[in-house]
Amino acid sequence: MNDLKWKVLHSEYLHKGPWATLRSDKCEMPDGRIVEQYYVLEYPDWVNAVAITEEGKILMVTQYRHAAAIVSQEIPGGVIDDGEEPLPAMRRELLEETGYQFDDIELLATIYANPSTANNKTYCYLAKGGKKVQDQDLDEHEELIVTEHTIAEVKQLLAENKIAQALHCTALFYALGKLGEL
Repeated sequence: MNDLKWKVLHSEYLHKGPWATLRSDKCEMPDGRIVEQYYVLEYPDWVNAVAITEEGKILMVTQYRHAAAIVSQEIPGGVIDDGEEPLPAMRRELLEETGYQFDDIELLATIYANPSTANNKTYCYLAKGGKKVQDQDLDEHEELIVTEHTIAEVKQLLAENKIAQALHCTALFYALGKLGEL
């Protein structure tokens, strides 16, 4: 099979921000053709988890997502801080967003939101046996409502297209498969 990887000849940053960075790459394709401007969004990597409590309930969070102007029902997750490893980031996000502590956390998949335009990846976990140990400790612009659902209820939310965040749907399907619930 031919090598499909492009060679980057030049990169230029057009915008650098705390949550997103935009760069333009000049690339050479394997057959020698030149792509003068290929725009790449750089984001930090993310984590998310299908979090199941000691009582067997899946924790969901509901929050407003401004870019899409929707109130979104999701699984807990967030940004991996600079210098942080994915698993500790997942533990931190679960504790901050839900107040639950999880000792049994397993990596299900590493996925890309949109590898054609963005460079970051999401680590999807299955967290089991969660215990409520504290109140939420949310970031400045976060407002989250935590709810508990049975597996059957989550499957129904998926069937009715009530979970809009594609990365979270993906993690839920991986977890349901792992749990033998598909």
